[in-house]
Amino acid sequence: MQLYSLSLDLDSSSSHNLSAFRFSEMPTDQAELSTEQVLRRDIPWETYMTTKLISGTGLQLLRRYDKKPESYKAQLLDDDGPAYIRCFVSILRDIFKEETVEYVLALIDEMLLANPKRARLFHDKSLAGEDIYDPFLRLLWKGNWFIQEKSCKILSFIVSGRPKGQNAFADSAAKSKNEVISINDVLKGLVDWLCAQLKNQSHTGRSIPVVINCLSTLLKESAVRSSFVQADGVKLLIPLISPASTQQSIQLLYETCLCVWLLSYYEPAIEYLATTKCLPRLIEVAKGSTKEKVVRLVVLILRNLLHKGTFGAQMVDLGLPQLVQSLKAQAWSDEDLLEALNQLEEGLKDNIKKLSSFDRYKQEVLLGHLDWSPMHKDPIFWRDNITNFEEHDFQILRVLITILDTSTDPRTLAVACYDLSQFIQYHQAGRIIVTDLKAKDRVMKLMNHENAEVTKNALLCIQRLFLGAKYASFLQA
Repeated sequence: MQLYSLSLDLDSSSSHNLSAFRFSEMPTDQAELSTEQVLRRDIPWETYMTTKLISGTGLQLLRRYDKKPESYKAQLLDDDGPAYIRCFVSILRDIFKEETVEYVLALIDEMLLANPKRARLFHDKSLAGEDIYDPFLRLLWKGNWFIQEKSCKILSFIVSGRPKGQNAFADSAAKSKNEVISINDVLKGLVDWLCAQLKNQSHTGRSIPVVINCLSTLLKESAVRSSFVQADGVKLLIPLISPASTQQSIQLLYETCLCVWLLSYYEPAIEYLATTKCLPRLIEVAKGSTKEKVVRLVVLILRNLLHKGTFGAQMVDLGLPQLVQSLKAQAWSDEDLLEALNQLEEGLKDNIKKLSSFDRYKQEVLLGHLDWSPMHKDPIFWRDNITNFEEHDFQILRVLITILDTSTDPRTLAVACYDLSQFIQYHQAGRIIVTDLKAKDRVMKLMNHENAEVTKNALLCIQRLFLGAKYASFLQA
């Protein structure tokens, strides 16, 4: 679903809460309406003037504009654009008949699609006393899907098209007109609706593409990033990061990655990303995607996250250095992608140098996927790091024992048994600690495992557990 090209970065905070509103149910035919279908309607403008829902001036403007050729309407907007904006907004504010609301939204949508720069008309000084945002914000929660979709697109466009460095005119107008809400309130209300759609779609096929498209533009603003994180929206994006095949799903994936990339510049969002499964999902996408624009965005995200928290260590454990080598060997035409791959490669090399052997071991255990990397059988590793296992009340040892219960991977189980036996051998109180943590019964169960590698290392662990340290050192794996 195409949305307008929007851009702006304005620092502001949000406070308005529209959570009291709820979606209205919509019939299927309303959900499938097109702009072209709606614009074929004949609206009785004269009747609205008779009932004083529109003014005589408004009627004159509508007669001059409605059903006219595109070139003629363009000239009218060039000559007297703010007057038409005032007319359209007043109709959305004062008239509640669904067919008319849909019609005016379709007119505005058509106007902006023909020339996106017309968003500036909403911020003309002559409209300083008008609440240009409120009608669209209200319709997000009150209307059928056609109304919600158009309101979201138009509102996002108007918000992002406001003058740089200003809160448009809403804040100044609020001093003299209490009902005019601030731009902070607008952004908060818009984010609330977008997150609500991610949780509970109004339209099964179209809600998510529309929401992600809007977010991929709105998240350029720090105020939106802040509201999105506070609304717990970050975790709602992660399930959408998955390999895509169709053109539509590729575009959705690209715009989702664009959202994550924008969030990767915002520290509170990074903290949320660290608690999700975003990293393995991003790496999976990079492995399976053939679209350069998608791979480029994923690589840029990974580059931004590399030096944040434990992301670097996780990337090494997930095999990213090898993947980067593989990606570099492919024939990409995008120079930005090649440069980003080189930067990511250098960053990973520096990260590996800084990462101690115990840090790497810790990450391997916490990820729950153990393999026969050299440190497991290296006596120097165990002698130098055995006291590190005591950190946080033997946290890593406890996780290692938990793996015996939870893992179904034979290699992981075999390495876990072996590492327990190494701890028993190298720690002066190893036998007592492992016994107190109730590891013995769990290891003994694995002595009957169908995999020979698991039974062999489970037996070694039990032998070292029963023998004193003096004799345990003679046992070899």
